[in-house]
Amino acid sequence: MSERPVETRERILVAAEALLRRHGLAKTTVVDVARALDMSHANVYRHFPSKAALRGAVAERWLKAISDPLEAFVQKKGPAAERLEGWVLALAAAKRRKVQSDPEMFAAYHALAEESEQAVAHHLATLRRQVEEIIRDGVARGEFQVASPAAASTASLDATLRFHHPHHIQAGQASEKEIRAVVRLVLAGLRSAVL
Repeated sequence: MSERPVETRERILVAAEALLRRHGLAKTTVVDVARALDMSHANVYRHFPSKAALRGAVAERWLKAISDPLEAFVQKKGPAAERLEGWVLALAAAKRRKVQSDPEMFAAYHALAEESEQAVAHHLATLRRQVEEIIRDGVARGEFQVASPAAASTASLDATLRFHHPHHIQAGQASEKEIRAVVRLVLAGLRSAVL
């Protein structure tokens, strides 16, 4: 029985990630990935039309591994303020773990993400949507008074940027106390109809 295209694509991504971990960004090529899978590089190109597309897919997969668990805060029942605070803390913790557990790998993935504008744009849109849905629910529950959950979502992400943007995380770690202080300020703004 032959492998479905989605399965082949997944195997290619797994192999690319393994090579990236072992050899770094500069030494991970389409030919290396094909060789690791004992397939032709033409077969890799059937699933990813270019080296940039393969690298972008690896970056998107990495970013998705960060944003997918945050969806639990969107779907969870309960006060929106608690969910938003939990979301920010979870995002900051996920990024911090990535930096602390494997700084070289974090740097490689960060470089991949920076060269893949589409993957980064999709990731940021996902984060913005998640925060907007939590805020929208808070408005519906009477917790927040904002007129535009979309604008409030963007402002909330901007306010907490130093806790989840790779450049800031690599520069130094914020304490949970610092994160909670900023989130309290954001929540105060959401409750008082600033936007």
